[in-house]
Amino acid sequence: MQPVHGSLAPVHFLPILTTLLSAGFVAALLARASGRRWPPHLLWWAVGVFFYGFGTAIEATITLRYALDWGGNTPTLTRLWYWAGAILGGYPLATGSVYLLLPRRTAHLLTSVSLLVVAAATVAVFLTPIDASLLEPHRPSGKVIVWTWVRLMTPAINLYAAVFLIGGAVWSSVGFMVWRYSPRRAVGTALIAIGAMLPGIGGAMAKMDIVEALYFGEFVGLVLIIIGYVVCLRAPAPCTEGTVAAVAGAR
Repeated sequence: MQPVHGSLAPVHFLPILTTLLSAGFVAALLARASGRRWPPHLLWWAVGVFFYGFGTAIEATITLRYALDWGGNTPTLTRLWYWAGAILGGYPLATGSVYLLLPRRTAHLLTSVSLLVVAAATVAVFLTPIDASLLEPHRPSGKVIVWTWVRLMTPAINLYAAVFLIGGAVWSSVGFMVWRYSPRRAVGTALIAIGAMLPGIGGAMAKMDIVEALYFGEFVGLVLIIIGYVVCLRAPAPCTEGTVAAVAGAR
């Protein structure tokens, strides 16, 4: 792809579209929650999609600041981007799945324990020094974090998210096809599972300094998630809320 401005390419502008899609999806989830007496799983999913969009909004801000010669990336923007994506990218969504799939008491216990880890990681992200010499003006990267052990905390959080987020969607898809024959819902949940995987794959590539793969994975992943969600909602029979559990941002 040919650069648009210096080091920028068209893919760097994808987070703008992803952010707009996220905002619309949050509104849709909140509207659905308001009509169902605000169940905790829908609220957690709305929070998750919000932080998904918050992370892409940071990416979009960096791109636009650089394109408009307003300075581009900053330590604060990178810090917020890492917090929203690596720490909170998939956790709230996984927590929504926990509240949907497990007994309420078990969900409370898992959430209480996992929140301690997320809180500790959050404090560490906001306290760690940032190596400004490694800061790239046109895109964020976790390599600027000085306390490298902070980056070792994210795999545990993302693994927890993947088990309930992607695993829940895969399990639902198989269940709809095998035990409760519903091809449309099986396809919808499969699309959500695939969409949930893409930001995680992009995040892994971002750690190898291919941040653009994350931008692409976030956009395509969210598109697939929304399509899958709509397919399930329009299924002949009422669609189980579990199908949205695979909304992904793990990075």
